[in-house]
Amino acid sequence: MQNPFQLGDTRQYQKTVTAQDLARFESGLVHPVCSTFALAQAMEWAARLFVLEMKDPDEEGIGTMLHIDHHGPAFEGETLRLEAVFQELTGNTLTCAVTVRVGERLVATGQTGQKILKKEKIERLLKNRNA
Repeated sequence: MQNPFQLGDTRQYQKTVTAQDLARFESGLVHPVCSTFALAQAMEWAARLFVLEMKDPDEEGIGTMLHIDHHGPAFEGETLRLEAVFQELTGNTLTCAVTVRVGERLVATGQTGQKILKKEKIERLLKNRNA
């Protein structure tokens, strides 16, 4: 693992809200707005942009934590603008703050955690899940 970053460095990601991103369960559409699940995936990807530059070829990132605070809705067709901020690196665990906006409107804030591990260790941990 390498760390070319400093605290406060940022990575940006944009995603357009689609019908598949709307809040729905097996019973159907709950709200015609971007779901928490879709926000979570986009927030993790924004922070993963750091991991992609940090991990060695024999390493991979694995999520350790996700926190989301909703501030406002995002509707189908709107473009989410996500900004991940390099908050902390403790050993091999990266923590990022993430802000999500549509234009100037604040949609969500939160935090992600990802650990960078050797791929073989991840495989070993996943194989031993029932042990």
